[in-house]
Amino acid sequence: MVLVTIRTAIIFIVLLIIMRLMGKRQIGEMQPFELVITLLIAELACIPMADVSIPLLYGIISVLTIFVLHEIMTLLDLKLKPLKSFISGKPSVVVNKNGIDDYQLKRNNLDVSDLIESLRTAGYFSLDAVDYALYEANGTFSALPKQDYEQMQTSLPIVMIDNGKYDQKNLEITGLEQSFFDGILKEQNVKNVKDVLVLTADGTGKIYLQVKKHKFSTFNVAYPGGKSW
Repeated sequence: MVLVTIRTAIIFIVLLIIMRLMGKRQIGEMQPFELVITLLIAELACIPMADVSIPLLYGIISVLTIFVLHEIMTLLDLKLKPLKSFISGKPSVVVNKNGIDDYQLKRNNLDVSDLIESLRTAGYFSLDAVDYALYEANGTFSALPKQDYEQMQTSLPIVMIDNGKYDQKNLEITGLEQSFFDGILKEQNVKNVKDVLVLTADGTGKIYLQVKKHKFSTFNVAYPGGKSW
């Protein structure tokens, strides 16, 4: 028991020193290769702590080797710009002046729901409240809002159509019929709901509609029975 405690304390001190040498970014927002290195270090550190038959020096050497590899990768990341995109990736602009870029979402294994969740987390509840939005190479989300975006968020927008399919739960929440939105699509010359990337509706009657491979549009409608939320 005492031996395990001492070995664990030594590994802890070594890891603490290594993590401090790696810099603040390693304990903040990490690049993909840094995340891999961190996971490897954690795994390598556990082996000599749990198995006293493995020489402690082996674990320390493994961690130091990972540290050297980290420094090499960081140097390549800083010095060789063409290689930087391969090592760390590059930002993906998922919202632009035309609306949502479905291609960029799919490249990052995301969908419209993921994007809307990221927007809400950043404080933007309407898809048209931002001019640009992107996911950084380290996975963080950034958005450039419109100048008057706060005036566009007077009511909570609810997703009615997501990637060509009606959200039946949201239809029930709002008390609106699918046929009502079918009529809206017909008025907007959308022949098939499967062509719709996203349609949201807020309590004031503002509709955000984006057809796949087309620019988004916003307009206002009157809900049946004067519904609002």
